[in-house]
Amino acid sequence: MNKNRLVLCGVISAIILALSTSASSSANANTIMTQAVRSEPNSVSSVATNNTLAAGGPPAEQFRALSGQPLNAIFKKAENSVVQITSRLPIPRSLPSGSQPQPPVTALGSGFVSDTQGHIITNAHVVDGAQTADITFVDGNRFTARVVGSDIYSDIAVLKIVSNSSEQTKQQQDTLSSVKPLPIGNSSSVEVGDQVIAIGNPFGLSDTMTTGIVSGISRVLPAAGGIGFSIPNAIQTDAPINPGNSGGPLLNIQGQVIGISTAILSGTGGFSGIGFAVPSNTITKVVPTLIKNGTYPHPYLGLSVATLTSDIVQNVTGLEAAPPNLRGIYVDTITKGGPADKAGIHGTTTDQYSKKHVGDIITAIDGRQVLRSDDLITYLDQHKSVGDTVTFTVYRNGHTMDLKAALTARPNPPLLLAAGLPPVPPPPDSPSPPSPPSPGP
Repeated sequence: MNKNRLVLCGVISAIILALSTSASSSANANTIMTQAVRSEPNSVSSVATNNTLAAGGPPAEQFRALSGQPLNAIFKKAENSVVQITSRLPIPRSLPSGSQPQPPVTALGSGFVSDTQGHIITNAHVVDGAQTADITFVDGNRFTARVVGSDIYSDIAVLKIVSNSSEQTKQQQDTLSSVKPLPIGNSSSVEVGDQVIAIGNPFGLSDTMTTGIVSGISRVLPAAGGIGFSIPNAIQTDAPINPGNSGGPLLNIQGQVIGISTAILSGTGGFSGIGFAVPSNTITKVVPTLIKNGTYPHPYLGLSVATLTSDIVQNVTGLEAAPPNLRGIYVDTITKGGPADKAGIHGTTTDQYSKKHVGDIITAIDGRQVLRSDDLITYLDQHKSVGDTVTFTVYRNGHTMDLKAALTARPNPPLLLAAGLPPVPPPPDSPSPPSPPSPGP
């Protein structure tokens, strides 16, 4: 029985969200369920989901910056640029029959100053649905900020400090003039074993620093609000992060932001040695568009996929004559009228006896070999934009062919999520059924 849970490290509302994704359709496929507990005054809230990974991590006192610069010096340079974010999340527009009316939920998270114009970067789930938030600096100065852009698929949001009077404008100018925007580093240069520093407001404890190492790279993290979609190239760390850390910076030993702390894996709701951060290269790509347009268009194919495994081969019909060393991405379902459908890509079909018949196996994208479903997600995220064309090499019925798809913009989240009424997950102690293949890009 799997009791480990993926915890979004912001304190959010009491709505229960259900997400699912997997790397295969086997019994070991991961199921992601996000459960949030409402924040009450003077109480500690937690957020949780289930998955499987190991925990660990050395104590912070073992670390000193390899550059020769003490960790406290790095902290002092960055602490004034890290803020606490408090927002009141809207109540769902409709509630299940018989539900009691609920007051607005207070969400707590972190963020950091990104420029001299007063823009603050944080996680989208920290300000989920809110239009404004309170921004508190380490010196106690508090300002109102407007949410100028949010992207649930990358879990990034941008806020901008606003002023309601000339006195507030001067106070804001004085504060921002004394604060240096945190420099954004290159997350593609991050390696396992690199030292990292997390700064934020765990459980509302402001001005908190923890340290650790990069314990994994190129993780594919389920997007909190984008049902079935994923955040590629997430950074895994053992630097302790907890609810309230969401949106805070993950720094390298040069004091550069290499990620945004966003989630932990835990069986208790507290830190168990595995945390995740949205990579800084995603910040660099998404934030300017959020500031300009308020949204970010992600490329979309309209198919669900899984890594081709021996489990799949044994349970579908049509691969009996396939080469024994066939590797690639199994196409499960195709969205009718979507880019993949228009390109002629075939999904799996089910006959009247509930027997599955294989469709296409994607073996290459734009001439690059792919082995896992993650490869497709990562490639589109890093190299493609809406309107681009992608060439898929597919194996079908003993033959290989090339098919071209024109990428469109990813549609808005399902109306079910927008209404605040996602399906209720099974009880925590009940076994979860195997997940279907990931809806993919």
